[in-house]
Amino acid sequence: MADVKTLEHPTLKVPYEILNKKFRTAQKTLDREVSHVQQSVIEVEKCLSSNPEVKAKEISNLLGGMVEKLHVLKRKADESILEEITAANVCKRRLDHLKEHAAATSSCNTTAAVSQWRKKRLDRMVVEYFLRNGFYNAAIKLAERSDIKEYTNIDIFLNSREIERSLANRETQKCLAWCHDNKSKLRKLKSTMEFNIRVQEFVEFIRKDRRMDAIKHARKYFPTFEEEHLTKIQKVMALLAFSINTGLPDYAALFNLNRWNFLIEQFRQENYKLYQLSNNNENRNPACPVCQDDLNKLADPLPFAHCSQSKLYCHITGLPLNENNQPMMLPNGYIYGEQALELMAKENNGQVICPKTKEIFPFKKVEKVFVM
Repeated sequence: MADVKTLEHPTLKVPYEILNKKFRTAQKTLDREVSHVQQSVIEVEKCLSSNPEVKAKEISNLLGGMVEKLHVLKRKADESILEEITAANVCKRRLDHLKEHAAATSSCNTTAAVSQWRKKRLDRMVVEYFLRNGFYNAAIKLAERSDIKEYTNIDIFLNSREIERSLANRETQKCLAWCHDNKSKLRKLKSTMEFNIRVQEFVEFIRKDRRMDAIKHARKYFPTFEEEHLTKIQKVMALLAFSINTGLPDYAALFNLNRWNFLIEQFRQENYKLYQLSNNNENRNPACPVCQDDLNKLADPLPFAHCSQSKLYCHITGLPLNENNQPMMLPNGYIYGEQALELMAKENNGQVICPKTKEIFPFKKVEKVFVM
């Protein structure tokens, strides 16, 4: 049962998050429509109190408007309830699917039932692997063939694919719509997605030499983020004084087209957090024998190896850090190998990008670290 608890957390958590989102959206929608109806009622009462001899035609028009708003309220309530029921049924079906495992392990005829259930779980994991790596058609075909589509998160990945494609085409509308739809949740996650998108829009105005449009854009959107990102906004606004071919590293980095790739990666990670999909563990080294479950079991009864001195490895290349590959520290405190950072700086006009935080620094600010 332990493996079920470990591996199946997203299976239930994702549909629950969708149901929670549907509920919050329905609540906001109904509150808005109810306020419209209440406003119509106030208008009717105001008309009757201010003019006792009001004409029947005027009252009829007001009542007609109120009835129309009541119809809209009923329609949206029905739609919202249907969406919530659909989302709740997904939760129930997945929960029933997990209960099948418990029932199979407790029954007498366990082997066949457990094997069949585990086969479905393996197919679900393969589907998710395909989705995470962009093999969408293969994922859909496998899910349909194994009849497990309702147990997978294909719809979420397909929606995110459309947003990633739009960012790859340097379009921001779909991503901004996603930010708006999930605004409250992203705020709790302290997401910078919307701010980074607005900054990129500003940069693109400068790139097209539409500086007045850039100023209008900044006045409209940047004040919202002043409290948390004032320093970054000031730096971005300085782009108005530079050409896109500037040789200053800090500002040249803002014009780098690779920033769109960073936005795609940030969206992907934010989307995982939003639905509590598990991220690939960056601290898990696939080349490490201890990380392999089968070898780990075999090594369990063996004595621990004696290691008199720790060995450090570069997170980017996996190469050891030694006299031929000096450990180098970025201004944010993360340490990587000199070879990896030199290659990165060569490919990015003297800029290095921290794989952990996605921050960009001039290579000249990287410092050598001495390990005792």
